[in-house]
Amino acid sequence: MSLTRSKGQIWFLAARPKTLPASLSPVILGCALAWRDNHFQLVPAILCFLVALFAQIASNFANDYFDFKKGADGEDRLGPERAVAQGWITPKEMLLATLFTLAFACLCGCGLLFYGGLKLIWVGLAIALCVLAYSAGPFPLAYNGLGDICVLLFYGIIPVCFTYYVQVQSFTLLAFLLSLAIGVLSVNILIVNNYRDYRQDKAAHKRTTIVIFGRRFGRILYLINGFIAMLLILPFIIGASLLFQLLFALFFTLFIKTWLDMRRYEGKALNKVLGATARNVMVFAILLSAFLLTM
Repeated sequence: MSLTRSKGQIWFLAARPKTLPASLSPVILGCALAWRDNHFQLVPAILCFLVALFAQIASNFANDYFDFKKGADGEDRLGPERAVAQGWITPKEMLLATLFTLAFACLCGCGLLFYGGLKLIWVGLAIALCVLAYSAGPFPLAYNGLGDICVLLFYGIIPVCFTYYVQVQSFTLLAFLLSLAIGVLSVNILIVNNYRDYRQDKAAHKRTTIVIFGRRFGRILYLINGFIAMLLILPFIIGASLLFQLLFALFFTLFIKTWLDMRRYEGKALNKVLGATARNVMVFAILLSAFLLTM
């Protein structure tokens, strides 16, 4: 298969573009909150997008490399093909790409120090550490049931709140609550991934929450996360115009359909649900951002 793809196409696939909306969505929401409060700044906003994007790509590269090293990507893999496991990219190339991409994300993060102060160094260190510790080290987070918490923090709370902070120089309860809403929806991306890979992860001793608590737990948690997100924005929905109420209702209908598909499908068919779940996160972020901009 690699014979029919250029090196550029292979690296593009290795970055897992279908998952990237999860990193961009919370930044969009943080920027919308800053705009709502008349403090939007273009340069720090762009830097936040770059940090989020390249940190996730680095995380995807790292997962590709370390999962291969740990034997988690076998011939029975159900998810999208991994570049190292398929022999498209050598382990050394993938490790170097991981470090280079992470370094670029850190470089962009350094630019944010001019807007948020030196205290942001600790945030950057936490992001960089999580990128590597997620699947590497003596206690890989994804292998010990902590992946969901990482997603909630680094694809919800941290990007929304700190995208807002570097522009406004403060934190608000509203930013925190909305970061929780998009965070729990982002967790659903990981839930589908781990739900699909339950048997393979169990065989590889990868103790995801689905391996620990079972697939039924995953289906229930996916649904609960959607309800939590909607409850967190319920005050907005109640006070919104009829148009936005209808749009939020359509989003929730889309969410329920994706959940039903998750219950219905098995194996590689769940890759469609994975893509749809990532799409739903982006739709939620754009819809909520559009509402904030019209308040």
